[in-house]
Amino acid sequence: MPKTDKPGRDGRIAIRPAWPGEAGLVLSFIRELAEFEKLGDEVTASEQRIDRALFGPMPRAFCDIAEWEGEPAGFALWFYNFSTFRGQHGIYLEDLFVKPGFRGKGIGKALLARLARRCVEEGLGRLEWWVLDWNEAAIDVYRSLGAEAMDEWTVFRLSGEALDRLAGQVE
Repeated sequence: MPKTDKPGRDGRIAIRPAWPGEAGLVLSFIRELAEFEKLGDEVTASEQRIDRALFGPMPRAFCDIAEWEGEPAGFALWFYNFSTFRGQHGIYLEDLFVKPGFRGKGIGKALLARLARRCVEEGLGRLEWWVLDWNEAAIDVYRSLGAEAMDEWTVFRLSGEALDRLAGQVE
């Protein structure tokens, strides 16, 4: 069984990797996050897809589960990225979510600290993520931790028909 971090100072928070068989738990966190972000209709993930992505033969995504007094309270889903300018890998945090009843207990910060520790221990150059513009509470927390907004960048995405159309142009 994978290592679980020691509980926090108050003994109530533990961070551990998601375990095989927990794709349903991870998907439930994803759905709760999507509802919070008012994007619930956009979730098309299935337990099988999550299971394959996290626990298949060559996982490319990873998940940490935060527990409060042994109860799943939040999660961080992440993967490695690469900075050509730095010439080194980093971590991209795809999703961070703490259930409403567990907020204000330091769980989100503990999840971020776990990823920061991984970056330092593995010699990675950075930890980065996106946040919705309207999520002022999260933005305030991130700034208090020393995170910087990357305002000069615009995110682009290809998906659906546009992705298929561009893919069809490759010879």
